[in-house]
Amino acid sequence: MTKAELILQLKQQIIEQLNLEEVSVTDIEDEAPLFGEGLGLDSIDALELIVLLESEYDIHLDNPKEGKEIFHSVASLSEFILQYQHS
Repeated sequence: MTKAELILQLKQQIIEQLNLEEVSVTDIEDEAPLFGEGLGLDSIDALELIVLLESEYDIHLDNPKEGKEIFHSVASLSEFILQYQHS
């Protein structure tokens, strides 16, 4: 899977996982922050994203402090997944 394909897939999964019915894939910019000023996600959403990583990609975060960097944007999340799958 290419990075572009993964980014598109992640956007769709985020919308579904977080029930963001008013958001479309095109509304989510690749490099825009997922939390705060960007998509506006909160700590509950972060837990949902962790569940998504575990269920869809079999990735378990050992260090919760990594989450801020990993979940910064869809692009950073896709890079983390690709690195994890190739290690």
